[in-house]
Amino acid sequence: MSIAPTLQRYLTAENVQYDVIPHDPTMSSVRTAEACRISGDRLAKAIVLRRNDGYMLAVLPASHHLRLSDLRDQLGDNVELATESEIDPLFPDCAHGAVPPLGHCYTLPLIVDDSIEAQPEIYMEAGDHETLLHISHAQFARLMGNVRRGRFSEKPPHSISSSIVWG
Repeated sequence: MSIAPTLQRYLTAENVQYDVIPHDPTMSSVRTAEACRISGDRLAKAIVLRRNDGYMLAVLPASHHLRLSDLRDQLGDNVELATESEIDPLFPDCAHGAVPPLGHCYTLPLIVDDSIEAQPEIYMEAGDHETLLHISHAQFARLMGNVRRGRFSEKPPHSISSSIVWG
């Protein structure tokens, strides 16, 4: 169990109070929410996007699917999902696939889905597959400050497969 050093330095510098929640190893945000017995609506997941020869994070609830078409409507047609090989170098102190949703500390711009900001508390990946951080809504809102916001996700019916991206 560990918090990525870059993330920990950022949270300390921003004077953020957080709880550390260890859990059994999981390889998806939905499984993490289940393992921790928390609502997937309150678990912020980050999806790395490629845009204009750079990268950014889309932050949305683990219970939701990203709607790439909606993101393109807001950001332009040049938005694509980053490949696995592109992601790891952006988060050198994180385990593969354990992307924290606080892009600021990794110098990445963010776009935050409105639905995650409606939650009273937020849980997030800490940079490995065994640790969550828990912060208040007020702390999350302060960290998100002036980031771009929008609606680009939706909660699928339970009968739909577990892919993270729709059209």
